[in-house]
Amino acid sequence: MTDYQTLHSRLAQVGQEHLLKFWPELSQKERAELVRDIEELNLDEIKLYFDKAIVSINENGIKLDDRLQPLPEGKLISIDRAPAEKLAAYRAEGLRQISNGHVAVLLMAGGQGTRLGFDHPKGMYDVGLQSRKTLFRIQAERILRLEELAQEANGDHGHIVWYIMTSEHTVQPTYDYFVANKFFGLKPENVLLFEQGSLPCFEYDGRIILDKKHRVARAPDGNGGIYRAMKRQGILDDMRKRGVLYLHAHSVDNILIKVADPVFIGYCVQEKADCAAKVVEKAAPNEAVGVVAIVDGKYQVVEYSEISAKTAEMRNSDGRLTFSAGNICNHFFSSTFLQKIGSTYEQELKLHVAKKKIPFVDNAGKRLTPDKPNGIKIEKFVFDVFEFAQKFVAMEVPRDEEFSALKNSDVAGKDCPSTARSDLHRLHKKYIEKAGGIIHGDVCEISPFLTYAGENLASQVEGKSFTSPLYLRDTRDPLPGHL
Repeated sequence: MTDYQTLHSRLAQVGQEHLLKFWPELSQKERAELVRDIEELNLDEIKLYFDKAIVSINENGIKLDDRLQPLPEGKLISIDRAPAEKLAAYRAEGLRQISNGHVAVLLMAGGQGTRLGFDHPKGMYDVGLQSRKTLFRIQAERILRLEELAQEANGDHGHIVWYIMTSEHTVQPTYDYFVANKFFGLKPENVLLFEQGSLPCFEYDGRIILDKKHRVARAPDGNGGIYRAMKRQGILDDMRKRGVLYLHAHSVDNILIKVADPVFIGYCVQEKADCAAKVVEKAAPNEAVGVVAIVDGKYQVVEYSEISAKTAEMRNSDGRLTFSAGNICNHFFSSTFLQKIGSTYEQELKLHVAKKKIPFVDNAGKRLTPDKPNGIKIEKFVFDVFEFAQKFVAMEVPRDEEFSALKNSDVAGKDCPSTARSDLHRLHKKYIEKAGGIIHGDVCEISPFLTYAGENLASQVEGKSFTSPLYLRDTRDPLPGHL
């Protein structure tokens, strides 16, 4: 056990000695828990974090219009406007890298489905498809299909390593779910879970908040915490050992995600990009989505609140919005760039601050939940490494084919299970019609084992007529309701 006087002295040096104010009242077990919480804090970083956070708060609301430039044409390719032969070459390159075992996926899956009314990791959510497949299962099966496509194209069977970032609260249920489902057919050694870090919550004067007499108030450090977590938990070392050269990173809640998209991977490889972003064209000037742009000569995501309405409404000669590259948390990284982030740039990441209602222990030792914001939570964002890239590119993808977020319950009417379900149905109907089939009605689902992105369907659907609801399944698919 750490000596009380030693601990008090260390905390006093950084103005945090109040964390020990209930020490005489604590049991041995509670003291041990408090010491562990304090030891996990990097006390030398604490003041630095708070000072940076205050700067961030003061910068909130500053408009960036005068410092802003759109992505130049040479840095942005559009799937809808690029020549088919160019996209085919990118796809071939991506499949080659996959068959060589050079590609991994980083899934940001730390969140619980609280807003969905679902008290489990969001990846375990079933949106109500006929197959009853969850987000985790759909993405796992897309990985398996993609490995097969790469082998068919190149002869070698390379495995796509799946790194899954959880939180401390979701790591165990996520692991148990994968074990119970036999990793959905993936090799267990190629599915690695690791935990997102956390940062302490602060009062406005810089003092760390106590959540209980013996526990420090903490909050997840945001999706930008992946870089520190990957270094600390051995993921960067694992990538090096396996020979992984490229990483496709995305959040768990996009039901249309093209996991390890070979076109995106191939484009980035041929462009020799350090990192890249997939974007969708903004639906309207006032759509509440950040845009990828250039600020003071550096690439970054600019929040919609940081741009005036006048700038948001600017249009090019072709009528498209000047600042149209909507960010969808879908990124590419070279492993070389990630190693540089882990060793150097992670410490320079911006801090994003939110004033929140944070439960706290008052002077009498009673835990209270305030009715107005009483402190700050600090987050890092995954896209804040863009500015450190020597070579950054972006790919604009069709929203109806690649982006349908799942964030809210159906009551919200948008970014919810019913919209996710209908967006997938619409896309799969499009696949069938493009392959020469006809479907009457709109409820349509195709197993990822049959097609990754609409390919190889003609033999099953060409010249045929189907009636909704339709579920095209593979022999490897369990019967609906038997997952």
